[in-house]
Amino acid sequence: MAVITCPKCAKKHKVDIQTIQESAPSGKNVVARCKSCNNRFPVSLEQLSSKDQKEKEASQGTARKICISLSKGGVGKTTTSVNLSAGLALAGHRVLLVDTDTQGQSSYVLGKKPRFGLTELLTKELGPEEAVVQARKNLWLLSGGKSLAGVKRIIDRKSFGAEWTLSEAMKPLDDKYDFIIIDTSPGWDQLIVNVLFYATEVLVPVALEVMPLHGLAEFIKSLDSIQRYRQEISLKYILPTFMDNRIKGPQSIFSQLKKLYPKYVCKPIRYNSSLSEAPSYGKTIFEFAPGSNASVDYRELVRRVTNNDSALL
Repeated sequence: MAVITCPKCAKKHKVDIQTIQESAPSGKNVVARCKSCNNRFPVSLEQLSSKDQKEKEASQGTARKICISLSKGGVGKTTTSVNLSAGLALAGHRVLLVDTDTQGQSSYVLGKKPRFGLTELLTKELGPEEAVVQARKNLWLLSGGKSLAGVKRIIDRKSFGAEWTLSEAMKPLDDKYDFIIIDTSPGWDQLIVNVLFYATEVLVPVALEVMPLHGLAEFIKSLDSIQRYRQEISLKYILPTFMDNRIKGPQSIFSQLKKLYPKYVCKPIRYNSSLSEAPSYGKTIFEFAPGSNASVDYRELVRRVTNNDSALL
């Protein structure tokens, strides 16, 4: 599949390259008609095929490893982890969601009750195939839970290389997925350090309130200390959450964020009651309220992360 844009009204259209090539085998150009404004315009099949091939090549190889983290709780880390993972899966990517939180909420949000998960993988009781469960089409889950508290103690007792424990356990999974999304717990402990020694990109959800904004500054300082030892990891996205346009406070904080971190700030996730209701039904926002503002906003986040404006149109 590829996307062509009408030069007149800017409407995007998904097209099947193979079908077009079969109907026009002798030529490299065809004339397209926009269903929105009825405009006719030429399309280069050679350019479309080249773009499609580059996207396929980019999707192969080692997974992009993105951790969703902030030391402050209640900012939407698990909500973002689950819905970003689900959105990437809907866009056709193979996604593994790793829950490193002792509360194990990612499983609950997806309506799953895995018997095994990350704990068994880290303790080597089970191999990757046994510890991972499929949650949706293109979406797999490595669940967390209370048993991770014991794993943290095991990591703490290691005298050498404790920070690489997660990386060593996850290595067999690195080339099996396009994206590995890691949900983290609030606070700062050895397991979060392990996550930051494994991931290569960081997405920070920030509730549009004063305290989370302060927590962001502290987290960035902590991330800087990790980068001294591991330059591969970098802050890529700051995601404002709980944007309520009915009051001035969130808008003011959002403006501050854009001034402080213009390179990283994403479009905000608007406040929507569906985000808090969906987990009770074991559904993602795309399943529970596909037409809601929150669904629209998380679709936009998927486009930002994949750098693909046509994803989930």
